Amino acid sequence: MKIIARISIIAYFALSSLFGQEIKVDKVEPPNWWEGMHLNKIQLMVYGKNLNNIEASFDRPGIKLLEVHKIINPDYAFIDIEIPKGVTPGKFKLILKNSSSSASIDFPVLKRESTAGKFQGFSNKDAIYLIFPDRFADGDISNNNVIGMSDEYDRSNGGMRHGGDLQGILDKLDYIKDMGFTAIWINPVLENNTRGSYHGYSATDLYKIDARFGSNELYKRLVDEAHKKGLKIIFDHVANHISDNHPWVYDFPVANWLNGTKENHSYTTHNKIAFADIYGSKKTIDEMEKGWFAESMPDLNQKNPYVANYLIQNMIWWMEYSGLDGIREDTYPFPNQKFMSNWGKAILDEYPNTNIVGEVWIDDPVTLSYYQKDTPFKREFNSYLPSVMDFASLFSIQDFLIGTKGLSNIYEVFAKDFVYANPNNLLIFPDNHDHQRGMFAANGNFTKMKCALTMVLTTRGIPQLLYGTELGMKGGREHTELRMDFPGGFPNDKRNAFTADGRTKAENDMFEHVKKLLHLRQEYKAISIGKFTHYPPVNEIYYYTKSLGNEKVLFVINGNKNNVEIDFDQVQHIIENRILKDIYSNDLDFAFMPGMKITVPGYGFKIYLLK
Repeated sequence: MKIIARISIIAYFALSSLFGQEIKVDKVEPPNWWEGMHLNKIQLMVYGKNLNNIEASFDRPGIKLLEVHKIINPDYAFIDIEIPKGVTPGKFKLILKNSSSSASIDFPVLKRESTAGKFQGFSNKDAIYLIFPDRFADGDISNNNVIGMSDEYDRSNGGMRHGGDLQGILDKLDYIKDMGFTAIWINPVLENNTRGSYHGYSATDLYKIDARFGSNELYKRLVDEAHKKGLKIIFDHVANHISDNHPWVYDFPVANWLNGTKENHSYTTHNKIAFADIYGSKKTIDEMEKGWFAESMPDLNQKNPYVANYLIQNMIWWMEYSGLDGIREDTYPFPNQKFMSNWGKAILDEYPNTNIVGEVWIDDPVTLSYYQKDTPFKREFNSYLPSVMDFASLFSIQDFLIGTKGLSNIYEVFAKDFVYANPNNLLIFPDNHDHQRGMFAANGNFTKMKCALTMVLTTRGIPQLLYGTELGMKGGREHTELRMDFPGGFPNDKRNAFTADGRTKAENDMFEHVKKLLHLRQEYKAISIGKFTHYPPVNEIYYYTKSLGNEKVLFVINGNKNNVEIDFDQVQHIIENRILKDIYSNDLDFAFMPGMKITVPGYGFKIYLLK
């Protein structure tokens, strides 16, 4: 009996050992690829169990298997493949085997859709409407509460979910189009299944739209419908960090997947000039790149080749899957900069007409210019970042709104554009989802805000306005205050500011101002893409022109709170023998006569077509 029992125990452990090596496959990323892509050698990341010591193959010819990488963690496998040009699209099955079991998962190779009307990029021909999706419009109340997702739906709490979603944006495309915008930048909509992440910048799944916003299919539909209406879509991407609730944080695919661990890590120094500093040390750069942005945002290690491949493929996958037109890259200076160069180049190689704008939060034009593609300043490598967010002009505009500085400061920021490789490809904005609203800076002064918006929409660069700016939304100093709900975008709202009847008199005045300027940009191409010429402000009167071919438009900005009588002395040389046509107010045309004077209202402006 003892012998039988001993044999049974040995058999039990043998079977357990055999059963313990059974392969399990949960998912593969990317979940598919396309035939005919420039990037046709990709790295599959397989999730499952007992994935070490495996062999891999496909169920039919077509895809070339290049390498199965040997890693320690049995929960993941990295497999390099090549999708040759001319391969027949279809459903392939990836088969994984070890000595005791096998498993498989579908890996479709799709035929590329027509690229017509996709991957268009964005430029100074465009005007961008920035949407914070949770606070814009709730088009589908059924997804306000999703089982298994963190963050409750509670509109009374500024830090909780308010229900805005992709369907809400879809429903308002005509509103955005009619106003005169040509592109929409949507803050992140990937899955953020973590506490306090209504903002979207703490991803827990980089291949999945958050269920409270909709689905991958709905996102693709949004892009398609926007394109039909002549609107472009810009994807808000984060290469620097993920959520501390991402599965990777609890189960590193490889040892150095993150910079540090949840229990042991440093924080970034936010020293964004470190990369341009010719006297800086490697230690200073390491502190910038390897430090965590926040406790809840673990820092990805882009020096790890698996991480680098994953992030490059992920962004190209979203571009190809949905037909996106461009990218806004969050926290651009914080990841490894050599990786960001490779990332940008890979995207531009695949989609040469697209555009990428990087968030470089610093008010110094010289440092900003260092990050832009083809910078005139010495770098070890090209950034391949075509555009940067112009925080230098943002701070000068907000200083004007606050009242601490005047128009000369704005003029001086523009006068430093010689440091940029392409100043027309800068993103110019009066506020955004992270920075206090312009109306808050102006302390609710609608007239002064209208003056600032005139400069944003008519000087140089690519203008971007935050949702609600067209209403004169004021918000507050805190993020939860400036990211306020759009009135009428949510069930049971007392009024609907998407309509003229639902807006106050002041809101309608601001709305019509923004709409008028946006339509002038479209009617007179000189305003959007023309040559910018300006003159040093004297007594807070700022003259500038925009010229394209025979089309020339003159702008007069009054930075004083009181009415000012002007004599055009600074610009007399360009308006002599000209007819001045007021294209904003549609006042009577007049011929300039030396010595004549006109009155410009306090914080007012004049826009003249020179005929």
